[in-house]
Amino acid sequence: MAYEKGSRPMRKARKKVCAFCVEKVETIDYKDAAKLRRYTSDRAKILPRRVTGTCAYHQRELTTAIKRARQIALLPYTND
Repeated sequence: MAYEKGSRPMRKARKKVCAFCVEKVETIDYKDAAKLRRYTSDRAKILPRRVTGTCAYHQRELTTAIKRARQIALLPYTND
């Protein structure tokens, strides 16, 4: 049935919850670089929804905020 090779039962992964929905955030501020940095990888790429657990609405706002912060040099485009 639902067994892996080592005859161990598979664990169900918990559904990730959007942190912005939990905090009831209406808009994501592009000036809050510390919060935006949590949603970028070590190479300054924007992390996808399946990794961070954000909902589609907040992921679109987050992407816009990160791009705005990059434009005014609060966040880097790339890390060397």
